Amino acid sequence: MGDRRDFSSEPWKRLSEGPLKALVRAFEQHLERERGLSRGTIDHYLHQVRLFLLDRCSDDQSTIQDLQAKEVTQFILHYAREHTPITAKHMVTALRSFLRFARRTGLIAADLADCVPTVPGWRLATLPKGLQRGQVEDVLKSCDPKTAVGRRDHAILLLLARLGLRALEVVSLTLEDINWAAGEITILGKGPQRAKLPLPRDVGEALVAYLRDGRPQGPSRRVFLRAQIPYEGFASSSTIGSIVRKSLARAGLSPPRKGAHLFRHALAMEMLQRQASLEEIGQILRHHSVNATAVYAKVDLDALRTVAQPWPGGVK
Repeated sequence: MGDRRDFSSEPWKRLSEGPLKALVRAFEQHLERERGLSRGTIDHYLHQVRLFLLDRCSDDQSTIQDLQAKEVTQFILHYAREHTPITAKHMVTALRSFLRFARRTGLIAADLADCVPTVPGWRLATLPKGLQRGQVEDVLKSCDPKTAVGRRDHAILLLLARLGLRALEVVSLTLEDINWAAGEITILGKGPQRAKLPLPRDVGEALVAYLRDGRPQGPSRRVFLRAQIPYEGFASSSTIGSIVRKSLARAGLSPPRKGAHLFRHALAMEMLQRQASLEEIGQILRHHSVNATAVYAKVDLDALRTVAQPWPGGVK
């Protein structure tokens, strides 16, 4: 393996049924039944664990049983180099939980959870890197409005850029979450958190374009569906990350980190530049505390203050 890892979830989808998938299903049941975690948290843990297993184990139970402490440490070191400290810490939390589960079930003998290194990081030491406004617009323009996929991706990117949605929040959106008459969209955030946000005009127009001329017909109530059969909602939030990476490439941009949070950071940065308070930024980004908001640097504040207008006509 080279220094650059494939930290996408696509290889997992191509993996045939075997010990690895069975192990992850057992871990999922543990998180749900014994720990009582929310669906969003469970999906996040599973995504992180899949990345680890794909990187360090073949689809053979013996390779899991033979895991060594140095392999766990090496994985975290590589992962931390290519992700923000916060994202790397999330991986550490998920991996420790998984390794404790694996030991408790007798799959591994050593207590490898204690071998997962702590990721150092100071929340305010560096500011998150986002895109400049011109770059955000370049990414939005990279979507082909003549194709169904282009219309879908354009609507997704606008939700990220204008409202600072998280990838999982975009994936979880349902048709019932859009209140056209009130010009509002309901977001299912972390845990049980729900929030109503104003529906900006350009976001509404992009959603209409996709829903009327792009979204496949099917029973799913998710707003955004796969472009190929089966026409269902995205399996995980990693699909949004893939859409972002492809759009950045089309726009000729190659920032150090290429996840959906780029747009969230860009939104916060511009708000600060326009003298928005941390409280205002936190309200838009739906932070629970000002400490979470304090890591952001600098949305179109004037636009966000005027977008809460009823959507003219709605969608029938």
